[in-house]
Amino acid sequence: MSYKEMQEVLMRELRLYHYPVAVKFFYDQVELDAFHKAAPEIYAPVKPMTFCQWELGARMKGQIVYAGDAGLGCGNAKYSFGWKDIDEGEIKGHAKYTKDLEQAERFVRSKARLPEGLLGIAVAPLGSVDGLYEPDTVHFYCDNMQAYHLAVDYMAATDTHPLRPTITMNSSACGGNVSTYMSQEFNMLPACSGSYNAGKTERGEINVIIPGKKFGAVFDRLTDRIEAGSSSITRPGDGFPGADVCKNCPLIIFKKEQ
Repeated sequence: MSYKEMQEVLMRELRLYHYPVAVKFFYDQVELDAFHKAAPEIYAPVKPMTFCQWELGARMKGQIVYAGDAGLGCGNAKYSFGWKDIDEGEIKGHAKYTKDLEQAERFVRSKARLPEGLLGIAVAPLGSVDGLYEPDTVHFYCDNMQAYHLAVDYMAATDTHPLRPTITMNSSACGGNVSTYMSQEFNMLPACSGSYNAGKTERGEINVIIPGKKFGAVFDRLTDRIEAGSSSITRPGDGFPGADVCKNCPLIIFKKEQ
């Protein structure tokens, strides 16, 4: 099944209200040149923005967005992407979250970082990347029940239990994708302060990030459940999310008229 078809199934069956974002970290110039040649349209930030703002174009507007170091206006993301080293400004930028500067430095140093040499990053709707690239990560901005269904399908598909998400300070979108890419494990984390106000993450939304190499297995698990009769785990037999009815409730019951 193509990524376009996968996106259509996900949007319909999980009732997503944002496109899943296919993230690609480019390290190879030949691969990057091929992407630029094959993409029908590529959008770039007019001014330096945050990474979570790059994703707005992909998840809300359906655009293929590409940028490098010059298009990124967030020091925290630059550190996560290996485009800058830790410095005094980065430590002080985390001071408001921590007890003191020593703790701030330890916390920054404990974040996952990409290897040096990153050329640029593409973020695009999952359904737009056929023939362009294989996603390194697939990033969902979704609600609680959508996140739960994706997590359950990931656990079943990859035989992983329990899941242990990785939450870091001030780096949900950027650091979350890097963590998933480096660990090749599922991540589910709330919006950080930056992605809440800069990246326009709604208060009821949560981030789910799946390694690209494992995404196919997760999608297959969803389709297996659909073929068995239900996209809903909470209410098997119903479409997602299922009737919001307490289990074993004797009052809320429907039957066909005679």
